[in-house]
Amino acid sequence: MAQNQVLSGDKFLDTWNRIQKPVLTVLSIVIIVLAGWFGYKKFVTEPKETNANNALAAVQAAFQQAIFSPTVDTATYKFVLNGEGVNKGALSIIRSYSGTNAANLAKYYAGESYLRLGDYNNAVKYLSDFSTDQKQIQMMAYGSLGDAYSELKKNAEAIDYYKKAAAQFEDDEVNASEFLYRAALLSEVSGKTQDAVTLYKELKDKFPNSQYSIQADKYLNRLQVQPNE
Repeated sequence: MAQNQVLSGDKFLDTWNRIQKPVLTVLSIVIIVLAGWFGYKKFVTEPKETNANNALAAVQAAFQQAIFSPTVDTATYKFVLNGEGVNKGALSIIRSYSGTNAANLAKYYAGESYLRLGDYNNAVKYLSDFSTDQKQIQMMAYGSLGDAYSELKKNAEAIDYYKKAAAQFEDDEVNASEFLYRAALLSEVSGKTQDAVTLYKELKDKFPNSQYSIQADKYLNRLQVQPNE
């Protein structure tokens, strides 16, 4: 028994001597990679995100001011895009802090600002490149894409984005019903009568208490379709 144990121990040592170098090499590589990743995150990624968020604060404040203005606040939307003095604008944040959450959100502010300034191609460019898990913000981005495409007379794309917006966050009945209404109305204007009828009925079914449900009744009657058909 003792001799067998000695032989087993010798076999283990022989095996270890053969594999210890590659095993230790792999372990060293793993340690180096992990250390590099943690170091990059701590000394590069996190400071970059912090700086981007700090820069975005002025953009967010200006955008909030502009959207509550009774008229299109051209100067403020231009500030949102380009900044001024020490304050970076959304476009600079997108370039300087690529890959950060703040840069992604800056695309939303840029797209919305271009939309209100009448630059619909740039509105599409930036809003199309924006995405978020926050459903209400994503809904508004889709809706604005619908508006931009509508202004560009690309009705098919506009209808698709209005429908996406309406489906994105139905809990927001006010905005979701409006986007579905826009999809229905634009379908009708585009000569897609049956699609319009389907969308008007969907509007009445999903959002019966919205102001647009009453409008849907009117348009369904005009299309000689009974509302409850």
